[in-house]
Amino acid sequence: MKFFKKHTANLITMTRVIFLPLLYYFVDQDMRGAFLMTFILVGSTDFFDGLVARKFHMISKLGKFLDTVADILFYFSTAYFFYEFFPQYLIPNQTLFIIFFVFYFGSFIVSTIIAKRPIMLHTSLLRLNAVFVFSLVILSFLMPTTYILSAILILFMIGLTESILIFIFFGPVDQDTKSFFTLLKRYFEEFRFEIRID
Repeated sequence: MKFFKKHTANLITMTRVIFLPLLYYFVDQDMRGAFLMTFILVGSTDFFDGLVARKFHMISKLGKFLDTVADILFYFSTAYFFYEFFPQYLIPNQTLFIIFFVFYFGSFIVSTIIAKRPIMLHTSLLRLNAVFVFSLVILSFLMPTTYILSAILILFMIGLTESILIFIFFGPVDQDTKSFFTLLKRYFEEFRFEIRID
């Protein structure tokens, strides 16, 4: 019981990975209703794991690592699901999609060079984009989303550019850094404090 209390947030995170094969099965069988309900439940764990971790002080390095792994697996799988169900919206965005992957892997390369390990930051913009991707899949069952997908891919590229700039200018930082401007503000506040002391 103690284990569950201590690792509740991590267990919620892991459900995002554990239920992925079920989503693949629903896609393979073209079970759209079952897929949509399960996708909503599984995808919502991305919100609840962070909420539980913050509220009950369960934030840990392990939790951040598991969250990153779960996010990568879930959102890469989401790209596959989207392609299987809605190629008509994805194909017009093929070029943007390729550019997005260049930025995505570029952010991992830069973080690996600077921080000696691949890091996916959870900036405010990238978190918002994750919500957009989640919503995109749901919306695509109801309406055409070609242009919405274009906007999300562009926003993702902006968010990944911000991540790359954070690593270049500030080096290894906390994964939950909110933005480049938050770090810049903190830097200038520390700089002013040092000037006052001198």
